[in-house]
Amino acid sequence: MALKNFEGAVAVITGGASGIGLATAQALHARDAHVVLADINQQGLRQAEEQTRLRNSEATGNISSIPTDVTNEQQVQALMQKATETFGRINLVVTCAGVGRGGPIDLFTSAEMQTMMNINFMGTYHCVQAALPTMRQQQSGHFVFLSSVAGKLGAPMLTGYCASKWAIRGFSIALRAELHGSGIGVTTVYPAWVDTPMIHQGEDATQLLNVQVLLTADQVAAEILQAVTEDRRDLTLTPNHDIAAILQIMKEDPDKAEQLSGEAFQQRLAKIAAQQRG
Repeated sequence: MALKNFEGAVAVITGGASGIGLATAQALHARDAHVVLADINQQGLRQAEEQTRLRNSEATGNISSIPTDVTNEQQVQALMQKATETFGRINLVVTCAGVGRGGPIDLFTSAEMQTMMNINFMGTYHCVQAALPTMRQQQSGHFVFLSSVAGKLGAPMLTGYCASKWAIRGFSIALRAELHGSGIGVTTVYPAWVDTPMIHQGEDATQLLNVQVLLTADQVAAEILQAVTEDRRDLTLTPNHDIAAILQIMKEDPDKAEQLSGEAFQQRLAKIAAQQRG
């Protein structure tokens, strides 16, 4: 059952201190939802809560924050328990906590890969495990998972990031089937490059990939709210024409899509090398 009206709804948002998480929280609070922000960044979390409260000074919904490390199962359980105890329900969970690091696979350590999977994928899993009992009891609810176009494509220099985002995609497809008929919805979001702090975490990789940032966090947040009201399973946001084109080719001919991505990457490497030689 789609969540048609956000007024009075209870939303828990991880990664809520910045980026898409904060933008989604502010959009929901502006529609009079009760919003619980969660993030490992305690200072950023306090600032986000205050910023949201000031921005939506006339909103009737509550805004609160709970420091949470999504890789810690007990902390996520405590987060969802607190939300349930405070409001008696959880209508919406948006998993925005994530990291994005790039670089050659030769230099990408096992520790970095594990961190990427723990935050991006296991953080999502922990949220489902913790919130699902409440949603099952109320026979309603909605999950929104932040994947990426990197969860539909294979991008050179982003092997770990792609792996974590493909994991979210597979998890969400299986979960939707498992929850069919339960009244609990799942929307998976696949945005192209978004202007958030995370995009600057892997600047070497983004330079090599010739990244064009054409989406803002506020734009993605608005699309997320619309997708929830429509109970959409897939929200793919690709204003970048080249990414949209390669996604279409990926559907029709995956081998061709991989070939084109590889060729474009090698051409970019050659161009940068030529520039460095002067």
